[in-house]
Amino acid sequence: MNPYFQRVARLLALCLLASSPITRGALDGFEASALFKEGRELFEQANAIAASDPERARDLYLEAAMHFERLVRDGAAHNGRIYYNIGNAYFRAGDLGRAILNYRRAEQFIPNDTNLQQNLAFARSRRKDKLEETPEARVSRTLFFWHYDLSFTQRFRLFVAAFAALWGAAALRLFMPRPFLRWVLGVAALLALAMAASLITESLDLENERPGVVLAGEVVARKGDSQTYAAAFKDPLHSGTEFLLLEQRRKWAHVQLPDGRRCWLPANSIAMVRQSP
Repeated sequence: MNPYFQRVARLLALCLLASSPITRGALDGFEASALFKEGRELFEQANAIAASDPERARDLYLEAAMHFERLVRDGAAHNGRIYYNIGNAYFRAGDLGRAILNYRRAEQFIPNDTNLQQNLAFARSRRKDKLEETPEARVSRTLFFWHYDLSFTQRFRLFVAAFAALWGAAALRLFMPRPFLRWVLGVAALLALAMAASLITESLDLENERPGVVLAGEVVARKGDSQTYAAAFKDPLHSGTEFLLLEQRRKWAHVQLPDGRRCWLPANSIAMVRQSP
């Protein structure tokens, strides 16, 4: 078959796969397993020809991504490994926005996975928009390193251990008023308080913060919620730029960038990290 028609046929297959009218949770275990296997095989096929036929490899990466996305959509497979695979497929296909989006989604489930963090950092390094964090954010990450470097589970375990040590040392002091137990009490209380504050802060952030990613290759940020408003910045924003959603209004989103600047973006140019149930 002519290579052009092969490419068109493959793209049509991708569209059919993406628009398949199957409801959430409709896949049984066997179908889900087969779909995952097919996605992995497509990914490996793409790897094998990436150097010799990059265009066909890109189509295969996209098809693999859509297989994995169907597992999420129709198989309710919300887990870190699936999102990680989706991110890898989109990254290899050259779609930096969707790669970072899915790495961020995977991060919600496997935040301390070394491969995930390396791939996310590398994808971020490839972005066109080099936006530095505010000085306040950098200071916060340095002072409260445990909040950012340890997972929720690790901090919870530290809290439980410190809380148990606190009460254990308090009980021992009733029978053995030794000076070292006062130090144990102080350290345990401080550690328990730090972990508790970190856990509560993260829980509040999960409720209030709404992180997102720009998916459009290039989009003009506006000063208001309409194309009639002037551009907010001299240069447009590009795929992969991250933000926090402040407000959703009609077909526009009011966002805050990592460097603290605010602007309005078309809703169809972005996607949110945390998906609605």
